[in-house]
Amino acid sequence: MADFKTHITTSTICGIGLGATAYIGFEYPLDQCLLAAALCSIAGMLPDLDSDNGVPVRETFAFAAAIVPMLMIERFQHMHLTAEQMALAGVFIYLGVRFGVSRIFKRFTVHRGMWHSIPAALIAALLAFLICSCPDVRVRLFKAFAVFLGFCSHLVLDEIYSIDLSGRSIRIKRSLGTAMKFWSGDFWANLSTYTKLGLLIMVIAYDETLMASLGFEPVRIPATAHDWLNGIVSQAREISAHLE
Repeated sequence: MADFKTHITTSTICGIGLGATAYIGFEYPLDQCLLAAALCSIAGMLPDLDSDNGVPVRETFAFAAAIVPMLMIERFQHMHLTAEQMALAGVFIYLGVRFGVSRIFKRFTVHRGMWHSIPAALIAALLAFLICSCPDVRVRLFKAFAVFLGFCSHLVLDEIYSIDLSGRSIRIKRSLGTAMKFWSGDFWANLSTYTKLGLLIMVIAYDETLMASLGFEPVRIPATAHDWLNGIVSQAREISAHLE
């Protein structure tokens, strides 16, 4: 498989190309283009977070723990947090990502499992979309796509390096097909991955401001558990009446 240098070089080139295209062709703000290029570059190492050890994994977790609070500054401002509260929230997020999330990955993932997949790339992109706050939804989508592109560049390279062309004949390695996939042979891993993806989509669907800006009707959240229960009962009655 491709090494750390190859992955980070490829994702960085993709990020530079994406940022330059957005700046020159679509007149996106320069600072946003530079940030998107950086996100694409770092996202090229995200699939290897399921590795058990190694310096690249530790460095990627450390960088993610540091950059996530910075990306959430504008969101903190919308929440009307004071400077002290922002700093405290940043510390908790850093510790949670650096030590909490890293332990979860070590405990519940296997290398080349479902974290090496297209659904995982979508999860990373949706997380970036939710973390990055900006009045212009196009910019948020742009940053999310940058993460998706960087993540997928890693998967594509892994598939390319699964074909050995160094000998006289082409040799297909057993790792072929383990990166660019939509599901694996582990039912629970598939269920967990698609559940996370579905939950993230629901979070976005319940965001009234966001959905309105995208031109969609937002999903209404019941005010109380009583309203929620009444809605379920009402739907059950409608289905029953229809069946009768």
